[in-house]
Amino acid sequence: MVAASLRRMNTRLVNVVIDAARPRVLADFWAALLGWRVALEEADEVDVRAPEADGWDLDLVFVPVPEAKEVKNRIHLDLASTTLAHQEELVSRALELGGSRVDLGQGAVPWVVLADPEGNEFCVLEPRDRYAQAGAVAAIVVDAHDPERLAAFWARLTGRPVGAREGDVLVGLRAPSGRGPWLEFLRNDDVKRVKNRVHLDVAPPSGADHAAAVSEVVAAGAAPADLGGPDLPWRVLMDPEGNEFCVLTPR
Repeated sequence: MVAASLRRMNTRLVNVVIDAARPRVLADFWAALLGWRVALEEADEVDVRAPEADGWDLDLVFVPVPEAKEVKNRIHLDLASTTLAHQEELVSRALELGGSRVDLGQGAVPWVVLADPEGNEFCVLEPRDRYAQAGAVAAIVVDAHDPERLAAFWARLTGRPVGAREGDVLVGLRAPSGRGPWLEFLRNDDVKRVKNRVHLDVAPPSGADHAAAVSEVVAAGAAPADLGGPDLPWRVLMDPEGNEFCVLTPR
């Protein structure tokens, strides 16, 4: 097991990346739903950015891929609400923008499970005190066979301390600032079968040695992933449960 007390690495979380058949269409959906803006549009990516007051210091990045979505995503977003009326309003807005309701066998729960126009699952949560300072996105949720072990690995990568535990079911990492989304690891025994359509990017700070940062991440338990070409400036790796992520160049 990776010990949570081990020295953290010199990297931080910078992006949540979503594969898309139509990146601009999907970016517009999420920007409208969250009240954010499209900040960048290029041939190989479209970025959606939160206002500074929201506390989210990452980008939502949509990249074009030819493959269709096959299975439930192993990483999804939970949206925060402040009141039950606000929760209902978020659900209605998502449906009006082209989202749909999803039945994953969740039964009678206080949150609402939806999908965006390309089938990416997300939840609209009922009001919860834990997410009062989170902003529009309450949490980035990662399915995990061993939430404690995976959370320890990502705590080292991101510098986020453990801020919540729910038995052996969930471990949540809180941003050091106390604002923005939680990074949560939720027990799920499903077997990973295909490349994740949603992944995380981390990056070392400006001026750091990229190769050294990659080596440190690998030494902490990551493994190389056979994705992309050799000329990419970033490195694609997998965490201890096979979830792909990228170590970007220093920034």
